[in-house]
Amino acid sequence: MQPTDLTLSILPDPLAVCQLPPESPLPSWASGSLVAFVRTPEELSVVCAEAAVPLGIPREGDLRALKVEGTLEFGLTGILAGISTTLAAVGITLFAISTYNTDYILVRHASLERACRALRLEGYTVLPESEP
Repeated sequence: MQPTDLTLSILPDPLAVCQLPPESPLPSWASGSLVAFVRTPEELSVVCAEAAVPLGIPREGDLRALKVEGTLEFGLTGILAGISTTLAAVGITLFAISTYNTDYILVRHASLERACRALRLEGYTVLPESEP
């Protein structure tokens, strides 16, 4: 799949990636336009709206998500590689989340405009940000 075949949209909520102890229950406070939980033996990671995260929870905040629009076939390869290579070339770090249907790329809010510009220059369609 070529960059010109992909459209990305910007989710409205500022997001945070939080870290909890591995034995923690899934937190009821996690909410927003994108919520994800990943449990490993070392931690429970939570992605959710930054405004929902209680004080005192370890987090990386002020993140924005770019969603790859549409449903991606499960066997497709190179989607995240192409996006991450494009962003790495301009010095933007990312946090990726994949679901059964699609991929989400989180970048720092301060890097969002630069990320969108780099992706557009590479041939991706990035929809203008809409109001939350």
